[in-house]
Amino acid sequence: MRLSTVILPIHRWGEGQKIWRRAEELGFHAAYTYDHLSWRSFREEPWFGSLPTLTAAATVTERLRLGTLVTSPNFRHPVTLAKELITLDDVSGGRVTLGIGAGGTGYDATAMGQEAWSPKERADRFGEFLPLLDELLRSDATTREGTYYSAVEARNVPGCVQTPRVPFYVAATGPRGLRLAAEYGQGWVTYGDPRGPADVPVEQAPGVVARQIEKLAAACEAKGRDVATLEKVLLQGSTAEKPLRSVDAFVDWAGTYRELGITELVIHWPVPDSIFENDLAVFERIATEGLAQLG
Repeated sequence: MRLSTVILPIHRWGEGQKIWRRAEELGFHAAYTYDHLSWRSFREEPWFGSLPTLTAAATVTERLRLGTLVTSPNFRHPVTLAKELITLDDVSGGRVTLGIGAGGTGYDATAMGQEAWSPKERADRFGEFLPLLDELLRSDATTREGTYYSAVEARNVPGCVQTPRVPFYVAATGPRGLRLAAEYGQGWVTYGDPRGPADVPVEQAPGVVARQIEKLAAACEAKGRDVATLEKVLLQGSTAEKPLRSVDAFVDWAGTYRELGITELVIHWPVPDSIFENDLAVFERIATEGLAQLG
C-alpha cells in the first residue's frame, strides 16, 4: 500500500513550494491537487490553476509523483489538455498521473456560461473525452470527429515521457465509468458513496467501497482484464471517518482498506479553519510512521 497526499492549490507559490517540497521530504508516493476553477467553501478564497501549480511543483521536487485528483470535461477539452499533460510530463521527467472523472454539478459546471449537464450527458461526454484523450497522448497526429469533442490533425510531438502515455486514474462508481476505468485506466479512484459520503455511518463506509471494488472487478472481467492490474485509490476526506486524528486511528483505517484491496490512500494536507483542518504534527507522523505500523 502507498500513501499520498492532496495539496489544495490555495497558496501563493512563495509558500506553496515549501509544502510540495515537504511532501517529498516526508516520503509521500504522490502529491495531487484538485482540478477546479473554484471549489465549495474555498470559493471566495485564493485558488490557483492545477496544471501550472503541478508544473511549478515539478521544478522543486525530484521523486514525488504529481497529478490531478481529478480533472473532468467540465471546463476542459481533450486537445488542449493533451498538450498540457505532455508538457507537464516532460518538465517532471515522467512523474505525472492524470486523475480524471466525468465531473459534477459544482461551480465548474456553469463557469463557462453553459447549462449544467445532466448525469446522462456527463456520462456521454466522458465516454468521448477519455478515448480521444488516450489517442491524443499516444499519437503524433490525431483526427477524430465526435458529438462533443473532435480533433483535426492535432499534433502532439514528441509525446509523453512515460510510455505509452501518462497513466489514467479514473474516478468512477457507475457502470459506464467503471467500464471506462477497466478499458483505459491504470488506476481507479473512489471517495466513498458519491450520493453523500459523509451521510454513510462510519461502520458502513468500508462496505460501500467493497461493493464498488466488486463492480470494478466485474467490469474488468467483461473486458478480459484482471482487476489486480489496476491501482485502487481511496481519497480520504469526504466520509465521516476521521483517520487523521491520531496515528492509531490512521493505522486502523488504513488496515481496513488494505484488506479490501485498496492499494493507495490519499490524505489531505491540513488546511487551518477548513474542513481539512488537522494537526500538522500528527499528519507528519502519519506520513512517516503510519504505513510502517501496519506490519
